[in-house]
Amino acid sequence: MGKKVLFINQEISPYVPDSEMSLFGANMPREMQDAGFEIRTFMPKWAAINERRGQLHEVIRLSGINLIIDDIDHPLIIKVASIPQTRIQVYFIDNEDYFQKRAAMTKDELGNDYPDNGERAIFFARGVLETVKKLRWAPDIIHCQGWMSAVVPFYVKTAYHDEPQFANSKVITSLFSEQPHDSLGSNFKRCLEFRSAEAKMLDKYGDNFDFIELGKLALDYSDGIIKTSDKVNKDLINYASEINIPMIQQPQDQGDIKAKYTEFYNNILG
Repeated sequence: MGKKVLFINQEISPYVPDSEMSLFGANMPREMQDAGFEIRTFMPKWAAINERRGQLHEVIRLSGINLIIDDIDHPLIIKVASIPQTRIQVYFIDNEDYFQKRAAMTKDELGNDYPDNGERAIFFARGVLETVKKLRWAPDIIHCQGWMSAVVPFYVKTAYHDEPQFANSKVITSLFSEQPHDSLGSNFKRCLEFRSAEAKMLDKYGDNFDFIELGKLALDYSDGIIKTSDKVNKDLINYASEINIPMIQQPQDQGDIKAKYTEFYNNILG
């Protein structure tokens, strides 16, 4: 049996419109499954996703737990579907307040970032990790694609470190050119607290969490970085170099992806 890879995606085509990120979300799991890895894939259940067309259905046995964020209970709903013409199954993280009540993914009709995007990222991260626990599936690699998954590395190495499923997991973060502009809110650090993940661990980051601070948080708790294009934020690339984290450039040739990623995964796993 091949090594297990958990892909945590912000976007996956065809459930959302084609973009650099959504195409990566669809293609990378398929490429690595073809390379012999065992795959699980997650993304948020954005309100714009057509459940009937995408053939999504709720998984009752995985749904039903409440995640407490900022002292408020938020029910976790899990839905599942298969990407057409593939063997890739996608698990969707859903919640009425964080996802169903938002017409778009991360920005409102005026183009402003939703003010609770930070809380949504926290709910998404914890929702994925709690669901993987219920699946009793232990990933060797956790591959995060998109800033909505940027909280995951921190939680894997702190709050979930003692969980058998994640004790030996290595985390890889792909950096994309797309980025939010607004702050994630002054309450982000407080909302992030969970188990051994304490706000004091975030003292090194700015109090007003923005995209750069979120990126640094992801990098500090990742074991490897993939730079997807030359348009990735230069400050984050420089920061990754400063902390000496293993990093590769996304291959230009599609045919090189399997070999390059497989080599990188194996190097990270040691």
